Amino acid sequence: MSPQEVIINDQKQRSIDVIFRSKLPDIFIPSHLPLNDYIFENISEFAAKPCLVNGPTGETYSYADVHATSRKIAAGLQKLGVKQHDVVMLLLPNSPELVFTFLAVSFIGAITTAVNPFFTPAEISKQSKASAAKLIVTESRYVDKVKTLQNDGVSILCTDDVIPECCLGFSELTQYGEEEHNPRVNLKIKISPDDVVALPYSSGTTGLPKGVMLTHKGLVTSVAQQVDGENPNIYFDREDVVLCVLPMFHMFALNTIVLCSLRVGATVLIMRKFEIGLMLEQIQRYKVTVAMVVPPIVLAIVKSQETEKYDLSSVRIIKSGAAPLGKELEDAISAKFPNAKLGQGCGMTETGPIAMSLGFAKHPFPFKSGGCGTVVRNAEIKIVDLDTGDSLPRNKSGEIYIRGHQIMKGYLNDPVTTASTIDKDGWLHTGDFGFIDDDDELFIVDRLKELIKYKGFQVAPAELESLLIAHPHINDVAVVAMKEQDAGEVPVAFVVRSKDSNISEEEIIQFVSKQVVFYKRISTVFFTDSIPKAPSGKILRKDLRARLANRLMKEHLQ
Repeated sequence: MSPQEVIINDQKQRSIDVIFRSKLPDIFIPSHLPLNDYIFENISEFAAKPCLVNGPTGETYSYADVHATSRKIAAGLQKLGVKQHDVVMLLLPNSPELVFTFLAVSFIGAITTAVNPFFTPAEISKQSKASAAKLIVTESRYVDKVKTLQNDGVSILCTDDVIPECCLGFSELTQYGEEEHNPRVNLKIKISPDDVVALPYSSGTTGLPKGVMLTHKGLVTSVAQQVDGENPNIYFDREDVVLCVLPMFHMFALNTIVLCSLRVGATVLIMRKFEIGLMLEQIQRYKVTVAMVVPPIVLAIVKSQETEKYDLSSVRIIKSGAAPLGKELEDAISAKFPNAKLGQGCGMTETGPIAMSLGFAKHPFPFKSGGCGTVVRNAEIKIVDLDTGDSLPRNKSGEIYIRGHQIMKGYLNDPVTTASTIDKDGWLHTGDFGFIDDDDELFIVDRLKELIKYKGFQVAPAELESLLIAHPHINDVAVVAMKEQDAGEVPVAFVVRSKDSNISEEEIIQFVSKQVVFYKRISTVFFTDSIPKAPSGKILRKDLRARLANRLMKEHLQ
């Protein structure tokens, strides 16, 4: 038995638990510290160093600037009435203001929930009400999407220079000097490691989006697992310039790019959105050394002819997440960045988020093509047989369970789903199906979860089904994923029309498009006489996916 494989024989159980741990030794993680105290613990060593660079403007903020500004904003938030445990919603594109506000909110023991600015007013309203947001921080261009929430007592604050009459200005938050007002000390705020600091929304393994309660202890642990100690899982250091083109409203970017970079003293280059030419130009201009990406960006780079116009030799690490990279894409992106080492990781929002497994070619234990690396330090994984519930040895596929301080506290106001996701022994059931090989590498071979992955974004079939079933001309519906080259997967709907209805595919597509963000839109509608279901009433999505595969195969052969 290897030192990374632990077998536990519990006399109260018939089965033997086979538990896998990292090849790297566990480290001390100061999980007793509030998130801000941990992130800025070593700031005296690099206070004057560039921390954030606003790519579009070139404006640069030092670590001292970021630290002081976030505390001033914290004081301003309290002047506006934001208290410990209150929820502040961020409806912002990537920007320094998003980072400042997140740090400020966490400093006073409040909670941040972030929203995609492209969400529809209905989607934003659902999250605002579900999270009980007290304040929304946004830009003037998005105010029309949220101004009706003022009727529910929600305040709106704009970060840009154009301030609508109904809103507050971001500059009002920074008028309080840190020397005059230390928000946490003056109000005697005591932050517990188990206090919630971030509330991203995720569909979990299935169902409608739910608030994922991430604690100070959880995020401190997640960041430490990645960058602390000797031979960290991610090779950031103070000389690195880390590209942040992935959206910060998602925990992948906020955690693995922003918080990890700030912990080690690296510089974060912020891009508002992905544009291939602009991104390549910024990599050359700022000599980016670490690029965090997702497969659709990798695909865009590989297909682009513009890469030949720019000097990309500064990039030493490319890290991909959110969905697996195939062997062909791995080889193609490596050819574009000959000096870069490629790495992949896997995880989910509920695990903190990239805190399941990580791998890098530069790592002492290189990852294999198609693999996700080894389990992160200070965490445990086991592979569980779906039929028996027994844990499985190496090279046997089952559902992946993970345990550690990095996982979520639970789903907000949803103890039933929380209990079905995190069992009594603290194992989080990921809904991913995979195995551990002889070299401790984790491979994901399928998803038990019903989620559709559009360019790395999660699309919950249940959310779209709840919209469609409300249409008077639809009697029944099921939504599944269809493979698509550029997006990875797109949602398609199987629809049973109501009696005497002749509703068209285009009418259904438009009905959904008006209510959801672009990546949740229905791509294709297939009309059917019935939806296959189990006796329990559960939709048999596997049958629908098989039907879809057969249909596509016939079309291909014609």
